[in-house]
Amino acid sequence: MNVSEDFRRNLLRCLGGEWPEPCPLDPRLEDSIAREGYRIDKVTYQVEPGERVPAFVLVPDSVTPKSPAPAIAVWHQHNNNWALGKSEPAGLIGDPTQFTGVALAREGYVVLCPDALCFEERQDSILRGGDFERFAFLQYLVNGKCLAWKYILDMHRAIDYLCSRPDVNADAIGCYGHSLGSIFTWLVGPWETRLKCLVGNCALPTYSAIHSTRRLAGFGIFIPGLNQYSDTPDIAALIAPRPLHLNFGSEDKHSPVIEVRKAMEKIEKAYYKCKAEDSFTYFIEENQGHVLSEQMWERAKSKFLKYLPPKGGW
Repeated sequence: MNVSEDFRRNLLRCLGGEWPEPCPLDPRLEDSIAREGYRIDKVTYQVEPGERVPAFVLVPDSVTPKSPAPAIAVWHQHNNNWALGKSEPAGLIGDPTQFTGVALAREGYVVLCPDALCFEERQDSILRGGDFERFAFLQYLVNGKCLAWKYILDMHRAIDYLCSRPDVNADAIGCYGHSLGSIFTWLVGPWETRLKCLVGNCALPTYSAIHSTRRLAGFGIFIPGLNQYSDTPDIAALIAPRPLHLNFGSEDKHSPVIEVRKAMEKIEKAYYKCKAEDSFTYFIEENQGHVLSEQMWERAKSKFLKYLPPKGGW
């Protein structure tokens, strides 16, 4: 039996099983903001019947339905700030080093920045912040699923939305994320083959590291029963042979560097088996923590420019 396919089946069962047939997207344009060289469209689309996701779409001025561009979905960070989601990578508020959607739009990409469940416009009216995230995790758990299952479903729908846009080249879609967004990247990667290039920054915490350090992590990483079969790097390894790049800081307590190096060896072996050694790259920056440094961003950007080259930015 193929070991990776056996693990994939076990992973799907632990997540909660197959995702439902997609409902109509019913996309709606809510607002549009002009920026120098690009615009920001506020949109919503349906992920499950009656459940709409708010998102920002950054569209370079040079991109039209007659001149479509590659697209990148940017998954936002966690940072224990549930009031902030899509608006940060879209460059509207937050840490300027995390305005990655703007940076990618300037390279010529159409960029989608959606809110994850529990963040920004997808918070609860009764439970706030981490209380709602914990509630959402437990609600899915008692129904035989987990929050990661829901995250993956929503990311599937995000890619459906990008593919539906006439100004997007549906054969040239990638994704990027920092911290929680990086976890999103390797969670969705094995299941979403329309993603042709994936980049994650600063987050591949293993269960072994979480258990030994007693370090709490976001609920999205906890997949019931998975640890009896393997660990989180095995999920990322299922992305092979598609291009994948991962950045880390050697001082990042969320992803201890000793565990990171073991994880990279495991992923490298998966790419070697697929005869796609050059498609997997990683970078560990010394004396850096849980950040997006200039060097990390240059490596992330260069991965997209190599595998999803746009016609040109400005």
